[in-house]
Amino acid sequence: MLKAVLFDMDGVIVDTEPLHHKAYHQMFNDVNINVSDNLYESFTGQSTINICKRLVEQFSLEDKPEQLVSLKRKHFKYLFENDSSLTLIDGVLERIKDYHENGLSLVVASSASMPNINRIFDRFELNQYFIGKFSGADLKQSKPHPEIFLKAAEFTGFEKSECMVIEDSTNGIQAAHAAGIFCVGFKSPHSVNQDYSKADIVISNFKEIAYSKNEIFFRM
Repeated sequence: MLKAVLFDMDGVIVDTEPLHHKAYHQMFNDVNINVSDNLYESFTGQSTINICKRLVEQFSLEDKPEQLVSLKRKHFKYLFENDSSLTLIDGVLERIKDYHENGLSLVVASSASMPNINRIFDRFELNQYFIGKFSGADLKQSKPHPEIFLKAAEFTGFEKSECMVIEDSTNGIQAAHAAGIFCVGFKSPHSVNQDYSKADIVISNFKEIAYSKNEIFFRM
């Protein structure tokens, strides 16, 4: 029976993708590189440091990955504080409250840095619903490696078979699959060209995974 839900953040809880897109492309301009749409889409679900390592290698940059991370985070911080378009994903707050009220343990497991996770949680008052937060930036491996979901599931105190992941990216879904945890693939309108084939179920609206449907979808 479902006892814990592990949420990705970007594209699942909050629509940060437009801000990340702006921040990354401002950083690309800073270091004078031209990143194709296909290459950019392949970054979805990965940590900023691993993305920057790929950029340094692919474009033979003299800059260190940490320098690129700093540039990108500077731009994102400015946009976060000044761009009023940042909103929660439609229906996710209702689902978070629904799960919390029905006694499920909620953990966020995101590739975002912990400062960004905390900014989002403080801005939208989400801390009251979650028992833990995990950042891929603090771990040795990045999605699609399963490390973050294995640690998040262990943190709940429940078996992996009693946990569920909600993810919107190819890398995140692969990570959940590799961890052996039931995965809901959320077809976010903000995460394009992602592969949902390894998700256990695929949804496009959070109403589809209401707690009242628990026995239909999640009896394990």
